[in-house]
Amino acid sequence: MNYNWDWAVFFKSTGIGEEIYLHWFMSGLLWTLALSLCGWLIALLLGSLLGTMRTLPNRWLAGIGSAYVSLFRNVPLLVQLFVWYFLIPDILPESMQTWLKQDLSPEVSGFLIVTLCLGLFTAARVCEQVRTGIEALPRGQRQAAAALGLTTAQTYRRVLLPQAFRIVIPPLTSEFLNIIKNSSVASLVGLMELLAQTKQTGEFTANLFEAFTMATLIYFTVNMGVMFTMSRLERKLRVPGLIALGGK
Repeated sequence: MNYNWDWAVFFKSTGIGEEIYLHWFMSGLLWTLALSLCGWLIALLLGSLLGTMRTLPNRWLAGIGSAYVSLFRNVPLLVQLFVWYFLIPDILPESMQTWLKQDLSPEVSGFLIVTLCLGLFTAARVCEQVRTGIEALPRGQRQAAAALGLTTAQTYRRVLLPQAFRIVIPPLTSEFLNIIKNSSVASLVGLMELLAQTKQTGEFTANLFEAFTMATLIYFTVNMGVMFTMSRLERKLRVPGLIALGGK
């Protein structure tokens, strides 16, 4: 293929003030990181709660956790996004509809909806990781806690969860990487995150190869940074002999 690469395109003016195309990529990256971090915070908190509920002896609480996982894991992310973006706002109370559709800018309302969608979708996956981590611990841990007179809440807070989270750091890292990549669905509802800015740059400049190569490098760099950080965290929190951490 005879193609003349033009990497200088990123430093050319967009025709809007003093902006260059590289500014579009930086803006898209910021939106992507904001979506990923806020969505991950929701997913981690809610997923940890649901994962804990699924291991409780209370059948009702365990059932709620199971129902949540069954619903959110078996409906595609795109379908959930369109439901949250196009359907849910129309069935909210009128005051909330006005706030979401009129008081907020389209970018902010889109950001809130996509963040919620990503967080709730990923929470179902985090839930399973946390549940697996808790169930991987020896039963003697619960029995020892009961023998010490700890309540169920104290057993989870002081004994089970601190160990379970050490076990599931690698799969949680994988879920964090997934939410960064899944944030690209925001481009379908008009939020100018990294993928949307990439497509826009390609359309404006006709340099599609350069634009998507740049986006690939950015995604790769961000994800490698996350993997490196979480790997360091895993080694720092490692407990000798604990399951799934090498036992060393």
